Amino acid sequence: MDHIVRGVLNFRKNVYPEHKDLFGALADSQNPDVLFFTCSDSRIDPNMMTGSIPGDLFICRNAGNVIPPHSNETGGMTASIEYAVAVLGVRHIIVCGHTDCGAIKGALDIPALKGLPHVKEWLGHCRSAMEIVRERHGIPSEERLDTMYLNEAIEENVLQQVQHLRTHPVVAAKLATGKIEVHGWVYDIKSGDIRCCGHNSMEFKNFNEYYSDYIVNLAKE
Repeated sequence: MDHIVRGVLNFRKNVYPEHKDLFGALADSQNPDVLFFTCSDSRIDPNMMTGSIPGDLFICRNAGNVIPPHSNETGGMTASIEYAVAVLGVRHIIVCGHTDCGAIKGALDIPALKGLPHVKEWLGHCRSAMEIVRERHGIPSEERLDTMYLNEAIEENVLQQVQHLRTHPVVAAKLATGKIEVHGWVYDIKSGDIRCCGHNSMEFKNFNEYYSDYIVNLAKE
């Protein structure tokens, strides 16, 4: 805890005073433009990755950047989606997976997750992604998926979680009227690269290609 305590002391002494006006503006309200879903993995820092500041991102995290399909059973992710879209009015939703994801390693071989009943149940939301990988490579359902398929499974999981988002009524309504855009990302921890897809995508493109129009416009500024 030493570095955590030291960090808080530094924040109070140096960081907060430097950004006092920002925190003052955020004290009574927030107006984020982006709902950012990502994994709980300690190596992922959404603000560092996107160059954003407090107030820019409404962040939801869990093991495997999972978004359960909509149901009448309320959960934390469902409520967060509803609030971010209907109340905060976010215009973009990013689902960000990452390389070397421990949750997807677990999803490759669910029966091996002995003594972790809640993790096993939670990773059931990744099953469709794993089944797609199996089907693509002709792997029988009783066989575990080898780690050679990890990166493919990570991308497929992001694609499937993006599809799960579309089952939430508040998201479906905004997508249908063009008021929201959904983005799927896979962040490469080692290289810093990001691969991207959209809500209708079946494959990923590199970041610069996917956001080429944005990049061109930024170059004109």
